[in-house]
Amino acid sequence: MFKKIQIYCTQSTSATTLAFFRLAFGLMMCLSLLRFMSYGWIDRFYIQPLFHFSYYGFEWVKPIGMYTYGIFALAFISALGVAVGYRYRLSAVLFFLSFTYIELMDKTTYLNHYYFISIVSFILIFLPANAFFSIDAYRNPTKAYQFIPRWTTDILKLLLGIVYFYAGLAKINSDWLFRAMPLKIWLPTNPNLPFLGSLLNENWVHFAFSWSGMIYDLCIPFLLLYKRTRWFAFILVVIFHVLTKVLFPIGVFPYIMIVSTLVFFDSNFHQKILERLSKWFQLNWSIFENGKTLVQQSTFVNQVKWSFLSLFLLFQIVFPFRYMTYPDELFWTEEGFRFSWRVMLMEKAGYSQFRVVDAKTKEEFFVSNSQFLNTFQEKQMGFQPDFILEYAHFLHDYYKKTGVTDPEVYVDSYVALNGRLSKPYIDSNINLAKEHESFQHKTWILPFNDTIKGF
Repeated sequence: MFKKIQIYCTQSTSATTLAFFRLAFGLMMCLSLLRFMSYGWIDRFYIQPLFHFSYYGFEWVKPIGMYTYGIFALAFISALGVAVGYRYRLSAVLFFLSFTYIELMDKTTYLNHYYFISIVSFILIFLPANAFFSIDAYRNPTKAYQFIPRWTTDILKLLLGIVYFYAGLAKINSDWLFRAMPLKIWLPTNPNLPFLGSLLNENWVHFAFSWSGMIYDLCIPFLLLYKRTRWFAFILVVIFHVLTKVLFPIGVFPYIMIVSTLVFFDSNFHQKILERLSKWFQLNWSIFENGKTLVQQSTFVNQVKWSFLSLFLLFQIVFPFRYMTYPDELFWTEEGFRFSWRVMLMEKAGYSQFRVVDAKTKEEFFVSNSQFLNTFQEKQMGFQPDFILEYAHFLHDYYKKTGVTDPEVYVDSYVALNGRLSKPYIDSNINLAKEHESFQHKTWILPFNDTIKGF
């Protein structure tokens, strides 16, 4: 086994594939950031709110007022640097840090594709993506290589395969397959779509979308890997993601996935595109097509890098299954739900009414959530227990400053999951100000009293 790994690590591949991915990924990030800024979302999500929900362990990551625009500007500039391969390593590091900082500022805006972007941008730091068709290689031909280690492109294929396959595994559950939930709720909201609109109320269509979505996610990585089915698979990728874009408001994620899956194609495909771009910009193509092979020697530094990347990949494979260490229903408690490629699996709505009690006088009063949260924050907080806990601590600190003695914070919370009737969610007798966030099970979440079978 070890010998096979050693042989694999010495294999080379054309640098055009990684260069194409670098260019496409960087440009997609530029467009995504421009879109975010043009919609005024920086002000809406990061500057206007009085309170921001934090990720556990990253409470120190906060918006910095008007300087938050500077973080987005840095992310855009560094993404452009990654795309064109200018001071590539520095650009990759800066993009990873700035984008991940943006992602961590407020977990209200959490999306799976933000996490995917952070992972890919982190991996790109360690890859020789500027070895071909980059400003770095054009300005300094000694940095130009026509061939690079094969693992540098395979690692990106593996990451994409994990995203798809794990999303498919997550769909093997009784709600998705046998109740067509939550698609049965979402699809009928698009009655005016051409051709499809009249069908989206049909029960068989809901089940057809559910089952085909599961089969697609499980099979597409393997269909893309196999040369004979690759074009067919890519057509499926385009159809699937265009449909999801039309049916659901999920931003640029479909386009990111369509472009990213091109990494599975043969290097000849990427070379033709880069050659055409080279003619448009009148670049000297011979600088890149020089026959040189980048050989990464088994030095101490490279061994550390390979070991670190191996552990990182192992983490990505294992981490999504952490939910198995928790009791109770995953969709109900959401313990281990994030960062596990569970994409669009549930429709959850909640209502949370907080009351604050003065520990000394026992005087109590109800809180108007809109005083502290915008509509989007209040919606997300209503059905996510870690949001509810963090907000309770905020209320404790806020009212303590106003003169309330050791404020006790209680919540009357009700949540509806995947079309079920609304049920009590949080134990209303628990003073949440005395509970603390951790990786341990939250015992103050009331039982689900139902079963969703599956992964």
